[in-house]
Amino acid sequence: MKLRMNHRAANPAGFQALLKLEDAVKKMGLDPVLYELIKIRASQINGCSYCLDMHSSDLRNMGETEQRLNLIIVWREAPMFTEKERAVLALTEAVTLISEAGVPQDIYDEVRMHFSESEFVALIMAINAINCWNRIAIATGMFPGCF
Repeated sequence: MKLRMNHRAANPAGFQALLKLEDAVKKMGLDPVLYELIKIRASQINGCSYCLDMHSSDLRNMGETEQRLNLIIVWREAPMFTEKERAVLALTEAVTLISEAGVPQDIYDEVRMHFSESEFVALIMAINAINCWNRIAIATGMFPGCF
């Protein structure tokens, strides 16, 4: 594998803009475990090995079990995810794949059972942030260990 370019060096302003988005999302008060679940599920969908490796490690370092880490990809068939986590994972899938069906009303309603309007927007911002990182990583040829 070969890194196509170091996007950080090629366009520092773009990199800094994404770091500011990431910082803003962190300040919105999302549960850090939920935020990592979002990052992992979006990275699985997008096929981003760099981000998947990074965020799996981050969640593991937060004390997550290997069983839950391994089953995020099949969360619908795994009983160890809470209803709140399931709502977030469903929303992550819908927003990441937004061109397929938008965000269906039933997913919106389920998420809103657990989150306020402000928190809903924070979730959308978190999902958008990781999708942006995934697209940069994939387009520039990033892979685990490339930096």
